[in-house]
Parts: sequence; structure tokens; C-alpha cells
Amino acid sequence: MTETKRETWTNWAGAQTCSPRDLVRPTSRNELAEVVGEAGVAGRQVTAAGSGHSFTGAALTDDLMLDVGALTGVIEADLSSGLVKVGGGTVLADLNRELDRLGLAMPNLGDIDVQTISGAISTGTHGTGAELPNISAQVAAIDLVTADGRIRELTEADTPDELRAARVGVGALGAIAAVTLKTVPAFDLHRVDMPMPLDQVLADFDELAASNQHFEFFTFPYTGKAATIRRNRTDLPRRPRNQVERYVNDVVIENTLGDVMLRFTGKVPALIPRVARFSTAFMNQAERVDSSHSVFANYRTLRFNEMEYALPREAGLEALRRVIDLVESERFPLGMPIECRTVAGDDAPISPAYERPSIYIAVHQHHTMEWQPYFEAIEKIFISYGGRPHWGKRHSRDAAALSGLYPEWERFQSVRNEFDPNRTFSNEYALKVLGP
Repeated sequence: MTETKRETWTNWAGAQTCSPRDLVRPTSRNELAEVVGEAGVAGRQVTAAGSGHSFTGAALTDDLMLDVGALTGVIEADLSSGLVKVGGGTVLADLNRELDRLGLAMPNLGDIDVQTISGAISTGTHGTGAELPNISAQVAAIDLVTADGRIRELTEADTPDELRAARVGVGALGAIAAVTLKTVPAFDLHRVDMPMPLDQVLADFDELAASNQHFEFFTFPYTGKAATIRRNRTDLPRRPRNQVERYVNDVVIENTLGDVMLRFTGKVPALIPRVARFSTAFMNQAERVDSSHSVFANYRTLRFNEMEYALPREAGLEALRRVIDLVESERFPLGMPIECRTVAGDDAPISPAYERPSIYIAVHQHHTMEWQPYFEAIEKIFISYGGRPHWGKRHSRDAAALSGLYPEWERFQSVRNEFDPNRTFSNEYALKVLGP
């Protein structure tokens, strides 16, 4: 076991930071159980940090932080059933490559692949697809280390309620040592990027979401335009981007120049509408065919803060229109696009998409610019439609407000009380959003 004292931990966006008394990196699940058990007996506070891609304070602590990055890779794989057990610290990008070598793939993914599998499922991370639920719904079993140092093997057959709770647990039930995933045979995706008038996208949204396995769009305030992305399974020959094209689009234009422009408009916010209109004038149609994980993931180094809410499918577009109207009428200095995705419902008790098809709407702000007053004003719109916040992204809600949004809130709390009665796995964020 490697133990270091007073290291500084910072999340990906650079906005959440802490200096835990101990940052411990167990090298095996048994060592993880030993560390957690000792901490529980000593009455310590424990958090588990993944890759730090959460925008919230979910991993922050001044006591004991666990880094399970050594618990990684494929542990078991059943090619006939598609069940694959992986270490809880496995980063999605590495998982995708290992699955690809086995001829397997995740059926759906988000557009970021730097999270650990345990962090991704714990916060309800998702991709897009009207018939496809979030990543946590692909979990068949979890090996969870609880505050008493026990390794609990949660399965659909033996502990269905406990497994459902642990699928989206916000780190409050224990430390995830391993996850068993339901994978599918590897497949390719045909991606088509197409600019469209926003009014047309909204008018045709139901058809676009139904006719494409993975449909999403980004809309830029002050422009009336949207960048649509359609991804569908295909048997077409692969047509991946070449290295030059990938470098120019991903590194130079989207991240480097994008960062420069956002920093510039942050200093002169009045220019944001004009710059947005100028930028969208260069949106072009593009296509490519490649392995699913290559097409799902985007390269991203540009840092920002983000708020995302899951809204009932039937209310999502109306909420989006109101958000855009608010941003434009109040001249909010938001230079980054608003993202809209569809997700099927699932059965994790505190999943934002619990038992309802959802439209997720995400707003972003460059990390150098003020975000809070604008996010909170937009959040009021989401709240008015019964929106549920993404657990890993900015929001202002607390347990008193959230509890009424989830029909199985008390069932989740009963599992939490069983696994962690003394709240070993709690910090300021967990106590705020889940209660004491």
C-alpha cells in the first residue's frame, strides 16, 4: 500500500480542490477492504475519487481519500453472455480498448471517456438514445466495500434492491471494487454531423430521435442554429478520420482556438453574440464510420463548468425554448453551446432518469468565467418542470428538495442506512444532497 500525506487533489475543471489527511491507493480489493474497515472503526470520513471529472464536491475530503486506480482492467469475461467484470478504477477509454480486443463493446456511452467506470455509474453518467438508458443500467453486479470492511457482492439474482441502489449511489454506499457489465458484440457507428436551423430541429425532434439510434444536438444562444449529431450502427466500410483531420478539428479548432475565443469573449462579454454567430457560420456537414467507442468519444481539453438536468421527455423542448429565451433576453454571457440529449428511463432509485424517458439539457461556462448566477437562473426553469440534476454536475438542490422527486428515495436511504449507518462515506456534498 502506498500512502501519501497532504497531497492536493483537484478535479478536472480545476474548481474543486482539497488536501486530504491521507490519500491511500490500495493495490487489491482485500487491501481496499482492510483500509475501509479500519477507517470505519476509527470513525473517519472516507471518499473515493475517480478521475475527478465530476463538477461537484462529491470526492472532497480533509480526511481519507481512496484512489482505486490500481484496481483496473478486465477480471473476467464471458464471451457467450457478454458479461464482463472489471476493476472499479478502470478508465472508460481503457475499458473500451480492452472490450474491443475481446470483440465486445458497451451498448451506449457518453461523449467523454476519461471517467472511471465506478465514477461514471455512481453519478448517473449517460449517452444519448431514446431507447437506451444510462451507463449504470448496463451493470449486472457490483463488488462493494462497505464501511464495516466487508466486500458485498451485489447481484440481480440475490440482492436486486441493493444492486439497484448501488448502480447510482453518489459514492455514499461504499467503495466500488469491481463492476460486472452487460456488453454486446463489437459494432461500428456511422456518424453524421449536420448544421440545421434550431426551429427545424425542435419541430422535427421526435422524428429525429426515433429514426436515429443516438441523436443529440448543440445549440448556440444568439444564433438560431444547431449542430446535430446522428450516430447509427452500420455495416459500411470504416472511414475514420485521418490524423491530420483529427488534429486540426479536435486539437486546433475545437479546443485550442475555442479556448482562446472563450477567454477573449470572457473579457469582453458584449461580443459573445457576434462571435457565436460568426463561429456557427463555419459549421459544415461531416461523416465518418469507425468503431463505436471511437465515434462516441470526443477529445476535450477545454475546461468548463457544467450544469445538466434530466427533464420529463414531454417537457424537455419547452424547457429548452425557455432557457434560450432567458439567455438571449437577459443577455447572459454564455459563449458555449447548450446540449440536448434523449435517454430512456431506468430503475436505479436515485437515477435522474428513474422510471421516465428523459431529455437531458446541459449548459456550460468556460472555467475562467462566472457561472453561478446564470446557472441558478436557468435552474429555476428546470425545477419548474420537475427536473432532476445530474449528480456529477453543478446544481443548488438539497435533500429536502430532491427527496420528493424520487418515488424510491426512502428505499435508497434504507440501503444507505444498512451499508453505512455511521455515514463513513459522507462529506459535505453527500450530506447536502442525500441528507444526514
